Amino acid sequence: MAGRLSHHDYTVGWVCALPDELTAAQEMFDEEHQDLPPNHNDSNIYTLGAIGAHNVVLACLPAGQTGTNSAAAVAMLMKNTFPAIRFGLMVGIGGGVPSKEADIRLGDVVVSQPGKGHGGVVQYDFGKSTPSGFKRTGFLNAPPTILLAAVTKLRSNLDRERSSLSPHLSKLGKFHKFGRGQAGSDVLFGAEHNHSGEDNYLSCTAVGMIQRKERADKTPMIHYGTIASGNQVMRDGVERDKVSSEFGGVLCFEMEAAGLMNTFPCLVIRGICDYADSHKNKRWQPYAAGTAAAYAKELLGVIPAADVVKTKTVDEALRG
Repeated sequence: MAGRLSHHDYTVGWVCALPDELTAAQEMFDEEHQDLPPNHNDSNIYTLGAIGAHNVVLACLPAGQTGTNSAAAVAMLMKNTFPAIRFGLMVGIGGGVPSKEADIRLGDVVVSQPGKGHGGVVQYDFGKSTPSGFKRTGFLNAPPTILLAAVTKLRSNLDRERSSLSPHLSKLGKFHKFGRGQAGSDVLFGAEHNHSGEDNYLSCTAVGMIQRKERADKTPMIHYGTIASGNQVMRDGVERDKVSSEFGGVLCFEMEAAGLMNTFPCLVIRGICDYADSHKNKRWQPYAAGTAAAYAKELLGVIPAADVVKTKTVDEALRG
């Protein structure tokens, strides 16, 4: 473990929501740093370390307190305690939205990217009731330019097969439950096919299964586009597709990002652990948390430390 730095030495803030996500994130550190003296006005517990040339501060949401408000509170405390943070990463799991346009599979990674009139993240449960129905309102900011530039560079690297995603993911191989083999089968059912029985697919009729061509390459695919965020778990295939259609095509659903985008400039990275339908279960969560963390590490690797230093701090960016 490396020595102790100061609160002003950390430029990247990494937020996650669940213990498996925290484990995966910590394993991506190239080195861990000693804890700093606590700030008595800050209830977060941090893990400090370095990934490449970047000093990273990592925090996880309190146990049982997921959602946009909890994420916003954790990020607010983080940026106050670590005033030199330039940008954030929200990294963890999400429910995928497979479609003809996006062949999303379990274990794949979805990255928030502006497009279709949205900043990369939409809050699908925020709005007002009107005589004609529920009208969604509000706009969430896009990720910082430095992160979007890094996404472009990394996409090019992946196209040129210059990727360390698999080696990063292999760092979790020493933990049994994070292995892909422990996740089980990747089975997709039609949106209208509701789950029956316990936490397995055995009681679900094969009639509702969608046949997909097996991928020859087991490396997770990376998808870029809109992420839907809200305070309720999405576990209905019909509603999933309806909301996705209303926003021009959503790639995944999650529960924290909407609380961050306008107050903690960040990129959202989600490993797909289910299909946001009634067949939702937790078997793929550890592996999906690992794929998201591995992508985040890969992303930081293409961002020059000198560019980070030249970037405004989070508070400076918010002040304009």
